[in-house]
Amino acid sequence: MSSLGNEKINILVVDDEKSIVDFIKMGLEAEGYSVYEAYDGKEAIEVANKVHPHIVILDIMIPEIDGYEVCSRIKKSMKTSIIMLTARDEIDDRVKGLDIGADDYMSKPFSFKELLARINARLRTAFPELNEVICIGDFCIDDGAHEFKHCGQVLGLSLTQYNLLKFLLVNNGMALSKSLILEKVWGYDFNGEENIVEVYIRYLRDKLQDKDHTIIRTVRGVGYKMIAQ
Repeated sequence: MSSLGNEKINILVVDDEKSIVDFIKMGLEAEGYSVYEAYDGKEAIEVANKVHPHIVILDIMIPEIDGYEVCSRIKKSMKTSIIMLTARDEIDDRVKGLDIGADDYMSKPFSFKELLARINARLRTAFPELNEVICIGDFCIDDGAHEFKHCGQVLGLSLTQYNLLKFLLVNNGMALSKSLILEKVWGYDFNGEENIVEVYIRYLRDKLQDKDHTIIRTVRGVGYKMIAQ
């Protein structure tokens, strides 16, 4: 799960090839995004109207309603950023997609790392309200740049690590239960084990070189609390 304030970042993936949808969804969920899927144009519009995605990854050659028309309709009805993802690589196709409102364009086969970078770039551009910097003690969070700094150094964090550290930091000094952390960082629909919290706390302590657990402290019988000074 990712956060815009207290809101999730929703991404809709639209492609009639299930293997592609599964590949993108698996990668994005590993980064913590909330991912929705659709396999034809009609379904894409229906899902978009329900979840109001921040990002739509949209193939052109899909059944029912093609990607161009889907892009046009979604853009007219909500604020979102659309990345066209298609096997077509003709200049005319790119121009047409951009003319009807697409924000970016990638051709298959594609690098997931590049797709992720483009998603983050589109979020910064389309949602400038994220450009808020919060500093507490030696920590600074820049949601717009998606950067977390400790003592002036940028921490290389996955999206889930980022959201967990942010939740601990904004509740600095408060004891937080594992169940509350799961709810706020992983979401209500998380079906895994509570020990995932322990695993990610260990990741963060390693990143912060917090060997003595003086920054992220264990509160026995409760969970964890952060002491940012």
